[in-house]
Amino acid sequence: MGMEFGWWKTTQEDGKFQIVVNVHGGNIEWSRKQGHHAQWVAYGPPDEEDWDRLIFEAEKRVPRRLISPKQFAAIKALRPGCDLK
Repeated sequence: MGMEFGWWKTTQEDGKFQIVVNVHGGNIEWSRKQGHHAQWVAYGPPDEEDWDRLIFEAEKRVPRRLISPKQFAAIKALRPGCDLK
């Protein structure tokens, strides 16, 4: 089952834009769009702040049973440099 996470981010260089992360079958896809009528484009590489936000958003869904603890562990294992694999 695929999972989608999204939030807004603001940087000095790019201004405000939306980030969406799709996780499906051990694969992760980062996309971004800036503006209502803009197309989604690949986003990356994500920095540590982006990974922290993804983990935070996923962690909020575990107590509400929107994702299982096993799915949460799989998302954390996708982070580069993570030794959970």
